[in-house]
Amino acid sequence: MTLAHGAGAGMEHPFMTTLATSLAENGIATLRFNFPYMEHKKGRPDVPAVAHEAIEAAIHHARKHYPALPLFISGKSFGGRMSSQYLSDHHDTGVSGVIFYGFPLHKPGTPSIERAVHLKEVKEPMLFLSGTRDEFASASHLKKVCAALPNATLTWIEGANHAFKAGKTNTLEILVAETKNWISKNGGGCFQEKS
Repeated sequence: MTLAHGAGAGMEHPFMTTLATSLAENGIATLRFNFPYMEHKKGRPDVPAVAHEAIEAAIHHARKHYPALPLFISGKSFGGRMSSQYLSDHHDTGVSGVIFYGFPLHKPGTPSIERAVHLKEVKEPMLFLSGTRDEFASASHLKKVCAALPNATLTWIEGANHAFKAGKTNTLEILVAETKNWISKNGGGCFQEKS
């Protein structure tokens, strides 16, 4: 599974490394990568065309080195949005599905669904993992978006914000369990957990 980072932090951010490690411990291999702007330490995220090229390169790398494995793509916030935009324009990727760790539906305080318009073009199954207190995705707006997508599954992480912080709740365990369960239902096959 490719795992693209969010706009504000790269692939070495503690959330990204911990999520990748936990997924691996549950039999899900991940391929993390930096978008060019993060690799070159630029302040602003890449334009979509450049981000899409990075996603395409990650997909090709995964396919080349692990051709027998089912391929899912995923991302935290910006990374998930760019991954789905890529899929909306490329229907022959062989990707089995896309997972969003906090889809950035709108800027905080300005609810809108414009950032989700492209999702109707995504043919692959989609899993939205979102906190009930996510300031980048109001519950009512995200529910409306997912209800209009026949291939979408929406799972709420109770009390979590966009960073998946929810007091003492171990949201990472929930994210990994939901990811594994959904992948197994969408062609991900069997898992070999590390002991």
